[in-house]
Amino acid sequence: MKLNYRIVIFALAILFGVFFSAPSLFQMQDGKKVTLGLDLQGGLHMLLGVKTEEAVKSRIKSIAASVKHFSERKDILIDTLQFDEEGITLTLLDKDDVKTIQSFFHEIEGAIVVVVDERISLSLSDEEILRTEQQAISQAIETIRNRLDQFGLTEPVVARQGEEKILVQLAGIKTIEEEQRARELISRAAKLELMAVDEDRTARVYSMSESEAASYGDVILEDAANPNVKHLVREIPILDGSMLTDANVGFDENNRPLISFSLNAEGAEIFGDFTGRSVGKRLAVVLDGKVYSAPVINERIGGGSGQISGNYTVMEAKDLAIALRSGSLLAPIYLMEKRSVGPSLGADSIRASLIALVGGFVLVIIFMVVYYRMAGIIANIALIANLFIILAVMSLFGATLTLPGMAGIVLTVGMAVDANVIISERIRELIHEGKSIHKAIEEGYANAMSAILDANITTLIAAVVLYAYGTGAIKGFAITISIGILASMLTAILGTHGVYEMLEKRIQKSKNNLFWFGIKG
Repeated sequence: MKLNYRIVIFALAILFGVFFSAPSLFQMQDGKKVTLGLDLQGGLHMLLGVKTEEAVKSRIKSIAASVKHFSERKDILIDTLQFDEEGITLTLLDKDDVKTIQSFFHEIEGAIVVVVDERISLSLSDEEILRTEQQAISQAIETIRNRLDQFGLTEPVVARQGEEKILVQLAGIKTIEEEQRARELISRAAKLELMAVDEDRTARVYSMSESEAASYGDVILEDAANPNVKHLVREIPILDGSMLTDANVGFDENNRPLISFSLNAEGAEIFGDFTGRSVGKRLAVVLDGKVYSAPVINERIGGGSGQISGNYTVMEAKDLAIALRSGSLLAPIYLMEKRSVGPSLGADSIRASLIALVGGFVLVIIFMVVYYRMAGIIANIALIANLFIILAVMSLFGATLTLPGMAGIVLTVGMAVDANVIISERIRELIHEGKSIHKAIEEGYANAMSAILDANITTLIAAVVLYAYGTGAIKGFAITISIGILASMLTAILGTHGVYEMLEKRIQKSKNNLFWFGIKG
């Protein structure tokens, strides 16, 4: 026997597979492991709806805030500024400023601008409204996915279903507390707004109706700590969470958790300008329509950073920071359907899949040994190595194993054996033709290569397409079959060839083709 580079690579591949698959096989505390999907370990299945009409209102409100800041920066005097779900209307004191505001409006995508003397109206086109609604759904999917990733859940499924629905599947959610926390994190709007307190009328807030407040351009908000406390703030915010770049949990002097946030360059400029001209007045920190604090501005605040304090636990503060970092939802979402998948279903699925996998595996091994003798044993070693490598690669990447993924492994077993069958048959044919063992092995691998590569490459292309366009469990199937194909090419083509090269002299010396290849002569 002599060593060759093929057998060395094969041995290293086996060691790699055994070492990195061990944590998953034996559920060891250390090391990376394969996680089980929703269909195998149970979890939470939700179907969410999106109130897209709210995204349009939010867009108009954001435009109104931009107009207000633009006019203040350009020293443009506005007599009235009103907005609703239909659009924005403002009246200027100086007719010479109309063109400036008009040019600013025309830069807004999808804006329809109407000018009558000093009065300017803006509304959104039907195409822009539709685009905003579709963007709200896409943004909700991305935001929910980001939040769940930071939450620590492995491979959550978040995908669009139909036109305005979102499918969310969370594996491993087993307790009511975990479910409640996940649902709150998903549904939380996390809409941060910094709003000016109406100092002139705030003393009348408890006797003022919402309609009267609206007539002054104000809105009445409740306090986050005490719902009985009311705040009268300007309806158009100074800035909102779209300008937020980071949020982290910190602690105050009494060791109570708070949220520290940072703003981008534009937000920092707006924040600095407002605080500079509002010394002695109050600024309300509003989150999801509730006032968390309303401190007095003592001086101009530069640097674009602030804090949100409130009566919440460290865990609640962490979840709030996650929601702020991942971005606010453009439109509220609501629960349409919820199903809890029990672990018993997962156990049944695992048991049935394991029976199929082990049963098929054992039958293949028996067939290969009976029909191909020692060549079959060599093929079986490659097959076992193939399974270890698949599990090791999935463990390293922290992949999620689903029921379709297990089906992909079963299919890979068949494909890996198929390659060895083709090679063994080519070698047997060449031995029948009277070729030497050396030539039969070399030409057998050379002749089988094209058929094996064609089959594996076409299957790999199909798997890539499934992964690119599939969702959830389909991706799991595509991942396992892709890894399996690449592993089988390493083990079946390179590995077994190295074994034959190592044993070549022994095979020639024995002259027992029945023992080595299952053929007489």
